[in-house]
Amino acid sequence: MTGHRRTLAALACAAALALVAAPARAASFADPAKTLHVAFPIAETGFDPAAAQDYYSANVMRAIFEPLYVPDYLPRPYKVAPNTAEALPEISADGKVWTIHLKKGIYFADDPAFKGKPRELTAEDYVYSWKRIVDPKVRSPNAYYLNGKLVGLDEAVAKAKATGKFDYDADIPGLRAIDRYTLKLTLVETDYTLMNYLQQIALGAVAREVVEAYGDASTWVMDHPVGTGAYRLKTWRRGQKIVLEANPRYREEHFPDAPPDADAATRALAASMKGKRLPQIGTIDISIIEEANPTLLAFDAGSLDYVNVPADLVERVIGPGRKLLPGYADRDVTLHSIVQNALSYTYFNMDDPVVGGYTPDRIALRRAIVMAFDRVSLVNVVWKGQARAATQIVPPEALGHIKGLDVHPPYDPATARALLDHFGYKDRNGDGFRELPDGKPFTLMIGATPSARDRENNELWKRSLTAIGVRVDFVIQKWPDLLRMGRDGNQLQMWGVGWINNTPDGDAFVQLLYGPNSGQSNIGRFRNADYDKAYAASKKLPPGPERDKLYVTMEKIIHAYTPVDLDVYRIENTLVRPWVLGYKKSVLNEHPWKYLDIDLARERAGK
Repeated sequence: MTGHRRTLAALACAAALALVAAPARAASFADPAKTLHVAFPIAETGFDPAAAQDYYSANVMRAIFEPLYVPDYLPRPYKVAPNTAEALPEISADGKVWTIHLKKGIYFADDPAFKGKPRELTAEDYVYSWKRIVDPKVRSPNAYYLNGKLVGLDEAVAKAKATGKFDYDADIPGLRAIDRYTLKLTLVETDYTLMNYLQQIALGAVAREVVEAYGDASTWVMDHPVGTGAYRLKTWRRGQKIVLEANPRYREEHFPDAPPDADAATRALAASMKGKRLPQIGTIDISIIEEANPTLLAFDAGSLDYVNVPADLVERVIGPGRKLLPGYADRDVTLHSIVQNALSYTYFNMDDPVVGGYTPDRIALRRAIVMAFDRVSLVNVVWKGQARAATQIVPPEALGHIKGLDVHPPYDPATARALLDHFGYKDRNGDGFRELPDGKPFTLMIGATPSARDRENNELWKRSLTAIGVRVDFVIQKWPDLLRMGRDGNQLQMWGVGWINNTPDGDAFVQLLYGPNSGQSNIGRFRNADYDKAYAASKKLPPGPERDKLYVTMEKIIHAYTPVDLDVYRIENTLVRPWVLGYKKSVLNEHPWKYLDIDLARERAGK
């Protein structure tokens, strides 16, 4: 064989070996053969960090977009970890100037808006994204994260309201990119809540080119998210199916090492995943399954890789001693349980002419409604024991929960009836139901979804309120529609909602009743000067005893005015298939997709 032919043969052999080896290399990062199947019980609204606020959309957005910081995956207690930032902020002695350096070499997922060129993440992207959140045209429900915080930002908002246009190119002293990779924040006043907000997906970076290319009249880009995260949106059928695929531009990142003080289980988990590049799974397939029975059946049939057990079906899964029943234990399914860092509560619309307001008769009406509601049955019947009665607005997993404090009025239908009688809510026509003090008809309207749990909850509300002579009816809509109605402020008197936070700071919960957040996170529009004063003071203090005193003040104001009915702290039980690797249950991150892997051989054998 001539030298030329030997060279060709060698090249051909090398090419063949490369073809054989290619799948092995691909499998080391975002293997397209690996698909994780999960389900959401409530439909999403869309995937724009400035526009969406609901929990299920946020789970998807956290896979696509990236804030500067995130809760670290493995440490307990939870710690803040740099994400797109190089390190924790450099903070001036007075706490008012925060300097944040970004990692270099982070890229947005490819998109035609970038005209075929790789698009690197820069500090200007955060400046633009945060300006967009407060732009009045955007109408972001997340504007409260930044309102009143950064020097010059409120003035820019006021100018935009006056002129009808936000100037994105104007300099704002408190929000500057001082070079390509450095963000400098200058605060109006010391504010320790900022570290909590820097971990929120609402403050994740979006690219200006994408918004300008695809934004609607409000600049919302709900159906075309482009971020720097581990995944990107592949397909979306609203309210039915969301499919994510791994972002080929995602930076090189590996499964984290166990912290020095980790328990044995965490050390073993980290060892089993050591050296794996993130993400390992090529596709995340999300189904919207709103009813409990089909959700559990899908898991039983092998169509879901992990699932949160619907509370009303827990007795079909968990037996005495919180042990899995044989049908699950025999298949090596594992159970992971936590008390969520969340609050389920029913808000009163404080602007409503019937249940809202701050006069003694309105306060008495709300208190009577709360005192009449049978929370024991709520916990034991509706939640099947998978919840705890809420005692305060800050849940037990959050910093600022006050041990032993209970501001919820007691269950006392007799006193509720006496309160209503005293303030003129009486049955004037003898039909068994009360009229308003002015004699007008009175029917309480409560928002609810068409789910089985809400139907059961509605029956409990009806039984509880009928017992005190209050007629009740329900506004039945899908969750996204109820959210729009709630934000509108004029269409719902009451609605049971939940608030969950992906950081451990209790600020996320006490701000739910902060007056300036009305119509945003404060969906019930409660306004109280003493509450607002205490909240404003709490932001200047780090978590600890001094801040807790202010939290007690706020909790007592909630007790006095009853703007919400504190319902429960939910217990979440998750079933995980044995082929799902890298899973560690967290109260801060329900869907840690980029950290997970799938054992394909075991999956095939299991199915």
